[in-house]
Amino acid sequence: MTDTKRQSPRRRADARRNERALLDAAAAVFVRSGVEAPVRDVAAEAGVGVGTVYRHFPTRADLVVAVYRHQVEACADAGATCLADAPTPYDALARWIDHFVDLLVTKHGLAAALHSDSASFDALHAYFLDRLVPVATELLEAAAASGAIRSDMEAYQVMRGVGNLCIGADNDPRYDARRLAQVLIAGLRRPGSEDTEPAP
Repeated sequence: MTDTKRQSPRRRADARRNERALLDAAAAVFVRSGVEAPVRDVAAEAGVGVGTVYRHFPTRADLVVAVYRHQVEACADAGATCLADAPTPYDALARWIDHFVDLLVTKHGLAAALHSDSASFDALHAYFLDRLVPVATELLEAAAASGAIRSDMEAYQVMRGVGNLCIGADNDPRYDARRLAQVLIAGLRRPGSEDTEPAP
């Protein structure tokens, strides 16, 4: 009994790692083939059997929702990493916007798959805002405090603007949503702060 209790945390940690690996694999498959891709493709990407996928996610909807939440969490976590690693707060903001664009381009396909269940979609949209608006706020406030950007733009407005620039980007290879989003962020700069270069 004691041995079982001692091993349980390790098994739980292994289960969490396995689940994250499945979510990463599913996200990669969804980007390539859309959310209607066969579960066997997700299993193959993850290097596991189909039964393993279904043990973690009994339905496709469960998998789609989990991938969505997983990507939102990764984007939220990227905020602190960008602030810690970027040379300036403006660079941190610019780098995080790239992460945000990557999320949005994938999210459009995930969101479309959830439209048949409006309650699930509404809950996920609220989750998206609850997790990411504070991250964007922190990055914008840091860049404003450094004097790099204007301070009168709310995070939700900036996120909504970037989101609008991402519409259709997932099905038009000629359209570079990242580049357009960076132009938008550059437009927040205060006069005289142009010597602070955005991240490449």
